[in-house]
Amino acid sequence: MSQSFSSLSLPSEHITVLTQLGFSAMTPIQQMSLPASLEGRDVLARAPTGSGKTVAFSLPLIQNLHPRRFTVQALVLCPTRELASQVADEIRRLAKYPGNIKVLTLCGGQPIGPQIGSLAHGAHVIVGTPGRVSDHLRKKTLDLSQVNTLVLDEADRMLDMGFKDDILSIVAHTPSQRQSMLFSATYPSDIVSMSGDLLKNPVHVEVKSEQDAHENITQNVYKKQSGNDLNALLAVLSHFQPEAGIIFCNTREQCNVLGADLKTHGVNVGVLHGDMEQRQRDQILIRFSNGSLRFLIATDVAARGLDIPKVDLVINDGLPRDIDVFTHRSGRTGRAGREGLVVSLITNKEQFKLQRINEQFDLQLAAEDAPELDLYALGQLKPTMRTLEIDRGRKHKMRPGDIVGALTATKEISGSDIGQITVVDMASYVALPRPLADLGVRILQARPIKGRGVRVRKI
Repeated sequence: MSQSFSSLSLPSEHITVLTQLGFSAMTPIQQMSLPASLEGRDVLARAPTGSGKTVAFSLPLIQNLHPRRFTVQALVLCPTRELASQVADEIRRLAKYPGNIKVLTLCGGQPIGPQIGSLAHGAHVIVGTPGRVSDHLRKKTLDLSQVNTLVLDEADRMLDMGFKDDILSIVAHTPSQRQSMLFSATYPSDIVSMSGDLLKNPVHVEVKSEQDAHENITQNVYKKQSGNDLNALLAVLSHFQPEAGIIFCNTREQCNVLGADLKTHGVNVGVLHGDMEQRQRDQILIRFSNGSLRFLIATDVAARGLDIPKVDLVINDGLPRDIDVFTHRSGRTGRAGREGLVVSLITNKEQFKLQRINEQFDLQLAAEDAPELDLYALGQLKPTMRTLEIDRGRKHKMRPGDIVGALTATKEISGSDIGQITVVDMASYVALPRPLADLGVRILQARPIKGRGVRVRKI
């Protein structure tokens, strides 16, 4: 039986923040780890993405902070920029109590100069990727000598990506007297070895595997004639009419080709892979999460760390070679108790992969004929929202409330019309219903925000 956060030894103000953010009952990973971690114990946890692990390590991390000491007191290492950004945003939300906490992300794919400038002004929490954190340590622009909390998030993925030496080097720059928490979806031998080096008498916590934890996911397999057969995919989209779906391809080239093909059929998609500039990647993820894009095409590497709860359909455009990858893909849907659907489109040559999946998970999946393509239904797959980009962000002290105030000032747009607002370092993004997008641009361009005019465009 799940317990309330109020059962924990947390200040009442922090319970209030959790309630305001919509957190009431703890997830299994939180329920099993928080009583010990809030007492300062080290934690070794096996937990998949979407299990609530960010809250599980953020609450003790925040409890260990001293806001008046403007030094780096906590370090969270993540495998990807996307996950680091999501973790940083979550910590900022949770740290409304005690408040005045500065969280800084240090990731590759972004200029290092502005990061050096931000570090010079001080930060309480660093969330970053091992490569870029190592860069700052080599340049002596980052001081970890006051760190009291160390977190390794998705540690197995970081090791898969070759970051073991970087991680060990980074940890050597932190004090030996610290609280450490390691979260991993799997327990390969190198994770066991690393945990022995980094953790002291840890509490061991394990939640159900992704396969077991997503029993509310339906699996369908359909035939396609060849690797570049688009009709089966279009038929699936028209038949199931998903609000938000991720289409997985095995290569970047397949992502690009499929994205171009779907756009020629009027399907609203964004493509995500490792060759893209960070700003472009960020914009696509923001538009997907706020309902301005209904579909995301991604490689497995690009999708690592994504935690978007409202995905109701995952499509495998071809099965991956690795069975674990199939499980991770499936875990992108069916989050937070919702029903999810996974559709795999396979050729005859991929039957052996399907057989391996059936044997691994004791399933009886068989490839069936795809549904009939409904061109009218396909034409209805339009996103309901449109994203506006504002050329002011966190560095300009922009807050979501400033954007809401400006948009509703003329009474032509109400607060209930406004969708998700995302504020990043140098820009802000707000989702509006598509019929109100042009009006939103005109209102924002005509009204100063924080005493300054802003540039606004639809993306």
